[in-house]
Formats: sequence, structure tokens, C-alpha cells
Amino acid sequence: MRSRLKYIVFGLICCLWASQEIYPQTIVLNSESFKHYIDSFNVNDQELYPQYIPNSESWKFLSDNIPLLDCPDKMMEQTYYFRWWTYRKHIRKTPEGFVILEFLPDVSWAGKYNTINCAAALHVYEGRWLHDQAYMKDYIRFWYKGGGDMRAYSCWMADALLNQSFVTGDISQAEHLLPDLVNNYTLWEKENSDSTGLYFQIDGKDGMEVSVCGENSEKPAYRPTINAYQYGDARAISKIAALSGKENIAATFDQKADRLKEKLQEKLWDDDAGFFKVLPRGAGAPFCTARELLGYTPWFFNMTRSSDERAWKFLMDKSYFFAPFGLTTVEQNHPGFAISYKGHECQWDGPSWPFASSVTLTGLANTLNNDQQKYIGKKDYFTLLRQYANAQQLTREDGKRVPWIDENLNPYTGDWIARTRLKTWENGTWSAEKGGVERGKDYNHSTYCDLIISGLIGIRPQLGNQLVINPLLPDNTWDYFCLDRILYHGHMLTVLYDKTGRRYKKGKGFFIFIDGKKVSDHPKLQKVCLTLNSNH
Repeated sequence: MRSRLKYIVFGLICCLWASQEIYPQTIVLNSESFKHYIDSFNVNDQELYPQYIPNSESWKFLSDNIPLLDCPDKMMEQTYYFRWWTYRKHIRKTPEGFVILEFLPDVSWAGKYNTINCAAALHVYEGRWLHDQAYMKDYIRFWYKGGGDMRAYSCWMADALLNQSFVTGDISQAEHLLPDLVNNYTLWEKENSDSTGLYFQIDGKDGMEVSVCGENSEKPAYRPTINAYQYGDARAISKIAALSGKENIAATFDQKADRLKEKLQEKLWDDDAGFFKVLPRGAGAPFCTARELLGYTPWFFNMTRSSDERAWKFLMDKSYFFAPFGLTTVEQNHPGFAISYKGHECQWDGPSWPFASSVTLTGLANTLNNDQQKYIGKKDYFTLLRQYANAQQLTREDGKRVPWIDENLNPYTGDWIARTRLKTWENGTWSAEKGGVERGKDYNHSTYCDLIISGLIGIRPQLGNQLVINPLLPDNTWDYFCLDRILYHGHMLTVLYDKTGRRYKKGKGFFIFIDGKKVSDHPKLQKVCLTLNSNH
């Protein structure tokens, strides 16, 4: 028995030594340094609707699964851990496997297991950075094979699936689901497109109720949103088919994507306004008179021309979309712009919505990575991302200010509009019909962590053995940052900048480590392209 125990102990030591050889110095940051955030979130939380991972187990889950962020802006850092903490709340275990929720309480307009597909693609964009991808694999499978309603709202799940594969390096699930991706796309063509070559949708089915350009919500219009989503899915299906050796399908969907891009440019670009706009159905119908934030959606999918870049000049203008607590969903100088505390609690005619902000910021990150233009820059991206982080707060009735994510914001005061409305909706309290107590609390309808990882720090996921890192942090903004434990294509990455060399003790400058080995070293932040190989 003693001899057997000796071999077991020896084996454990060997395993530990081997893991250190594989990942020497993988962890620059100590996860325990960030546990105080999770402890604070738990202490200040009223856990109304616990799911698969309750608060009591949240630190274990997060410490095992998320990349670690260290930076000098502690509000952006706190919000990073807060959004992972809230994301974890929405993991629900079902007989079909794991799904990701939008609302924690059950709501009557949701589908099977309380799922809603409106922001499902954003759930995948965010969740692709978790180390354990079982949650994403189950969730994606649910939408195609588990009874999820893929056409309840506009959605771009094929694109999300491909982009999840860009992080994992594993295309097998996408190849397996290819027939389902094609079938879903075909049904969208049948139900929501016409002879114009464009797709139509009502604003509510885009998840954008009471929008300025959707005043009659029973009347569909050609919207930049659904047309961009369908372009993204078509291009993704083409790439997946090509990787699967299905050249006919790849060619067919490449042609669909090309035609849709051409039609969007031809029919939804208002050249006088310099913006993509909603166009009502009907021969000769004029554009909606308003510029809406949704006009930036095509940049999320890299489907624009260089001549379209002038649309970005409106984003930071206080007469158009920029406001103290977030981007407005319609230009502020339009007569239809409103911040209302009457009528429908979810209005898209002015309030700031995290959903729209995260789509716009992803599109902006793509622009700054891919295009040379003069209208907007890294400083603007950083300003908006920092503003977005700072807005995710709530002052409680006892005066304490706590991290918070909800539905829609008053862009001038930071008040969560839907929450203010709903807490006295029925007899001075919450309405069960509207979703119950604190319906929008921890609302999972947007991204934030992905904006930090793929945008600000600049991990630009792609297939193959290439690693591209292009930080969008403006020069001389931070003296240090570190994003550690990024699981990418089966490798563990660390990206850090240390102006003085004293913070991380790795030297001065911009460093990249793969599996604990330093592979890149530059005095300043810059774009770096590396090749992954088995030696890392």
C-alpha cells in the first residue's frame, strides 16, 4: 500500500512538472487578486432567479473559465468582471443541454426554456472566450436541433458560430450543422425577402420596438439590421461550406452575400444623408427621415465601401448620437427623438441601448482594424467603451452605487428607464405579466467583455494558424495592462504592456506570450501577426 501511494504521489508530481513545462509562466496575473470583485458583487446582490451556477459557486466558475484583465482604469476593469459575473447567471441547464438566457425570470414572449434568439449571436460572441466551450456548443446546437425558435426575431447565428470557431480553432460543429444553417437561411429567404433582393422586418421583430422609423410596427420595412445579419450568415455559410469541401454550396452563398451587399448599398444607403437607413416597402417610398444607430450595423459584418466611412462623422457629434451616458438610438436633432417615461417601456426612439452600443462598437473596431479613414479613431473607440463601462451602474435607494446592467438608459441622466417604469407598473409594484420583479436586472442582451478582448486589447480571431493582435488603446493612455489566460486555438495567450517594466517584471514595452513563452517584444503598442505552431 505504501509503495502504491509512493507511485501515486510521484505521478502527481510528474504531472505538475509536465504542466509547468507545457505552460511555464502562463499565468502572469494571480486570479486571487480579482476575487474581491466577485465577493463584492455577491454581497451586494439580491439573487432572485438563480440558475445553474449560483452566486455561491460563481468565483469557482469564473476563476476556471475567463481571461483575466488588469488595467489602471478600475471602472473598466470592474465592469469586465461584473459582466462575466452576470453572464454566468444566465447559463441554464435543460434536458437539451445548456442554454443562455436573455432574461433571468421567465417571460411570456420567450420560447422553449425561456430562450430568446434576439441577442443569441451576441451571447456566442461573448461566450466564445470561456475556457469550457461545452456551454456554447450546447447552446448553438439547441438553436438548430433542440427546438429553439431561430426566426422569432432577426438573428445572425451562422456568423456567430463561425466566429466562435475562430477562437477555438475547431470547425467541426459548424461543418456538422451546415445543412441546418442552409435550411434556416432558406426559410428566411422564403418568409422575409421579396423581388427587391432585400429582406424586410418590423422593428419589434428586430428587437427595436417603437423606433422612429418603425412608427407603424405592423408594417415591415427594409432595414439595415436584418439585411446585414443575412449577409453575415450567407458569408459564414459560404466559408463553412468551403472548409467542408462543399464547393457548390460555398459558391451559391458567396453569390447570395455579394448580391445582398450590392442591394444594401444600392437601396439602403441614403447618399444625401451619408448613412444607411430604413426604407419602407412600396414602390417609390422615400427613406425614413431619421438617421438611427442601427445604420452602423453593416460595419459589424465588414460589408461596406470606403465611400461609406463618412457615416462615422456623426457618431461622436452631440447633435447626433453622442450623449453623456451612452449613444442614442436615433439622432438627437430629429423631431422624432424622445426620452419618454410613458407608453411602452422599451422604446428605441432615443434611449441608449447596450445592444445597439455593443453592435456599433464592434463595427467601429472592425473599421479601425480594416479601413483607412479620417472620420473616427482609436481615441473615440476608447472614449465610447469607457463611457459604456461607466454607465453600467445603479444608485440604490440606500444611496449605494453598485454595478448594474439593465435594458435601456436615459442617455442624459444614466437612469435605467425600463426599470424605473416597471417597478411601479401595476398597483405601484412589478407586473407579473411584464416579467415580474426586476425583470431587466442582469439583462443579457449585449456584449462588453468581447469588446475589451477583441477590440481594445485587439485579439482578432481567425481560422488557420495565424494570430493577429492589434490593440486599439490610444498611445500614452495607460501605463500598463495585461490580458492573461486567453484560450485561443488550444494555446494559452498573455498580452501585456508595461511602460516602466515594474508592474509585471517582464521588461519595458509590449509583450505577447504563447503557452508561457515570450514570442513578441516591442517597445510600443503595435499590430503583431504571429504564426501558431506545435512548439508553443
